[in-house]
Amino acid sequence: MMAKILVVDDEVDLEVLVRQKFRRKIRENAYEFIFAHNGLEALEKLKEHPDLDIILSDINMPEMDGLTLLSKLPETNPIIKAVMVSAYGDMENIRTAMNRGAFDFVCKPVNFEDLEKTMEKTMQHVRQTRETLQAIKENNILKMYVDEHVLNFMTHQQFESSLLVNETVEATALFIDLCGFTSITEKVPANTVVSLINKFFDLMVKDIIAHDGHVDKFMGDAVMAVFRGEYHLDKAIDAALAVKEHFANEDEVILDSFSFKPQVTIGINSGEMISGNIGSVSLRRLDFTVIGDAVNLAQRLQSAAKAGQIVITEEVYEKAKTSFSCEKIGEVNLKNKAKPVTIYEVVE
Repeated sequence: MMAKILVVDDEVDLEVLVRQKFRRKIRENAYEFIFAHNGLEALEKLKEHPDLDIILSDINMPEMDGLTLLSKLPETNPIIKAVMVSAYGDMENIRTAMNRGAFDFVCKPVNFEDLEKTMEKTMQHVRQTRETLQAIKENNILKMYVDEHVLNFMTHQQFESSLLVNETVEATALFIDLCGFTSITEKVPANTVVSLINKFFDLMVKDIIAHDGHVDKFMGDAVMAVFRGEYHLDKAIDAALAVKEHFANEDEVILDSFSFKPQVTIGINSGEMISGNIGSVSLRRLDFTVIGDAVNLAQRLQSAAKAGQIVITEEVYEKAKTSFSCEKIGEVNLKNKAKPVTIYEVVE
């Protein structure tokens, strides 16, 4: 993962020196450096690059010094951490910098080996913080237990913009729909309906989590899940097969004079998706989710599936055929697709 670093120093020669000393890391796309010459310019760069990881800042600079910049960071980007790089290494400056939130302090002339170790330590801290906050945001059950004022703070627009960086990711979307469940709502009491659907959702969720998936949302009687990281497509298909098997083994539900055999239709698609906070800041309702054509297509594939089917596109089939047995279904017309789409069923 590339680290994005803002260097703030009024010495023009420092930019050349940094590029020279870290040329290999820059060439390997491990580091990307942004430069500013004082605190005011740094604040502008922070607005332009909300995905910055850390700041390396001098103390003595014109217009706005590094210590003043430190005091402005919490309201601009509460996640980013600053390392002060200065010739003013006396205890008073170090104490002032630490009290204003500096993560560490490196004295000039700079030992670049020490600086890089300090940078790596700081970036690891920032990433861990982001991962923790992302887990909190993704875990919607938190809303049941956390004080309203805390949640309002977490959904404040300024905090949202810096809390999680919106990004494009390679992932797999999985849609599972409970076949024919809508008809139950017209024939049995509401409490029974909710109890049943929660039971069936729980079956799906256990298999999704067991295969490293994230339950993105519940939509009526359907579940959307997202799989990321290494082998995300394989994990999604494994989860789908497990769900299919569990529902195949589920007993028929008898409710007075009405019976219901739970079955599922499943659509899977893999590709590039936009990951970010989607919703209304005015209502303070945002969901950390994925959107894009690859996600929409997964839902369309689920709609095209019959009871007990796991449906994928030909493109996904080409990626999965060495690991899973699939059978060609044929061409279907899907919403918002100009041409028919060739689909396959994953059978085992």
